[in-house]
Amino acid sequence: MKVLVTGIASRIGRMVAAQLVARDHQVLGVDRRTWPDAPPGVEMFRADIRKRPAEDVFRTRQPDAVIHLATVTHLSRRAEERYRINLGGTQTVFEHCRNYDVDQAIFVGRHTFYGADAESALYHTEAEPPMAVTTYPDLADLVAADLFAGSALWRYPDIDTVVLRIAYLLGPSRAGTLANYLRGPRVPTVLGFDPLFQFIHEKDASRAIVLALDKRLRGVFNVCGPSPVPLSLLIEATGRTSFPVLEPLFNRVTGRFGLPSLPDGAVNHVKYPVVVDDSAFREATGFEHNYDEVQTMQAFSTVDDRWQ
Repeated sequence: MKVLVTGIASRIGRMVAAQLVARDHQVLGVDRRTWPDAPPGVEMFRADIRKRPAEDVFRTRQPDAVIHLATVTHLSRRAEERYRINLGGTQTVFEHCRNYDVDQAIFVGRHTFYGADAESALYHTEAEPPMAVTTYPDLADLVAADLFAGSALWRYPDIDTVVLRIAYLLGPSRAGTLANYLRGPRVPTVLGFDPLFQFIHEKDASRAIVLALDKRLRGVFNVCGPSPVPLSLLIEATGRTSFPVLEPLFNRVTGRFGLPSLPDGAVNHVKYPVVVDDSAFREATGFEHNYDEVQTMQAFSTVDDRWQ
């Protein structure tokens, strides 16, 4: 199968590409960044997914499937640029899928779609609406992209569309939202709160994405790894030290004193859990995570020179 991967130069994109090549798929990669040491079996195209050169890849190479990974977080881009990349890029990808007869499209989203709130259910199912827009405005562009991708199920019925809402990634690459939060020696927490944190080893996540392709899923699915653990345990197990802060002062100290920089809305995600029920995905694919919570946290704590 000929598979086009957007955002392929990202850490997770490279892992997905390796999984695809191992399964004898032909891989086309589109990214604004370079990947000079891409393995054999990966054909790279340096292009912005919203621009004409990226459309030319769809037109000339005629991929059978697309895995859309080209989204960004609040930590890497300004709000206006995030909307252009996340929502605008997702709309463009699905338009190209429709115009150039792509059979399958996989949108890789985030479990933070559901938002963190004191009134939220402990385990979120795929049927629940997004609360992240009200509790965490900086996630609005990712929520909008997720909803647009989901609308492709009825908007473009000829395309087998799947939306994967994946838990926080954790692993030796030390990339991603949770990894950035845990990056320093001290991790800011809200005094009096110790929420459950749910994550998945990045290798398990890449395997789940490819499994969704191989099983030709259609619909919206949560994806996670081992059982969630308290934030205090996560901090301790990854060799960090908790830095409790009174809630009124939390947004004033983050980004200072060696602490990670977090947007205002992030405080809810440090107070309340976002835990998903992934039973539908496991039943549909037979997926089982290979790395338990201890192995995943240890993998994050281990320096891997390949990602330095």
